Amino acid sequence: MNDITEDMRRYYAQRAAYYERVYFKPERQADLRAMEAWLVPVFAGREVLEIACGTGWWTPHGASQAASWLATDLNPETMAVARSKPLPACVRFATVDAYTLAELGDARFDAAFAGCWWSHVPLSRLPGWLDTLHARLEPGARVVMLDNSFVQTSSTPLTRRDAEGNTYQDRQLDDGSVHEVLKNFPEADEAIAALGPRARDPEWLAFEHYWVLSYTLA
Repeated sequence: MNDITEDMRRYYAQRAAYYERVYFKPERQADLRAMEAWLVPVFAGREVLEIACGTGWWTPHGASQAASWLATDLNPETMAVARSKPLPACVRFATVDAYTLAELGDARFDAAFAGCWWSHVPLSRLPGWLDTLHARLEPGARVVMLDNSFVQTSSTPLTRRDAEGNTYQDRQLDDGSVHEVLKNFPEADEAIAALGPRARDPEWLAFEHYWVLSYTLA
């Protein structure tokens, strides 16, 4: 799994300059506009930790009314794209390992957001990652996860499923190289069950091409 995780890190670093093409697929526009608008008030007045911000597609929407927003990622290549965008003054960036969050020191937050990250977490690492994230959050924190749904006519086909139940896609970059990417597509009950007992009032919003899971931390 460590090899897969490192392979994905390299893949997204190579894809950074044109990653956002995926957001211009015509069939996804209605979903994107609805989710962007939904995010605007969710974190109003909150001190937010964003996990795996990538190229920062969601950052300006989620951060628009936040008190502070720390956008984190492991790849300087993707964060360079995010930094180049017009962003609210409350946004800062930091290079952080999403699995450990060790680079954050003693920092704590009262909200967290992860866009299109859950699907890349191996199932065996999901409980530990959620525990690590929740340990950084205050009681009453607002948490939002957003990710892709599998749609046969729009998603990259799945190529295999491993013994743990993780699914994979083969993706081709502009240079012709093909990379295997772990990409899971949870159902609502599966994702909610994974959150653990600290998650209160979980809400699953199903769009055609995406899903949103929000909850309050006890």
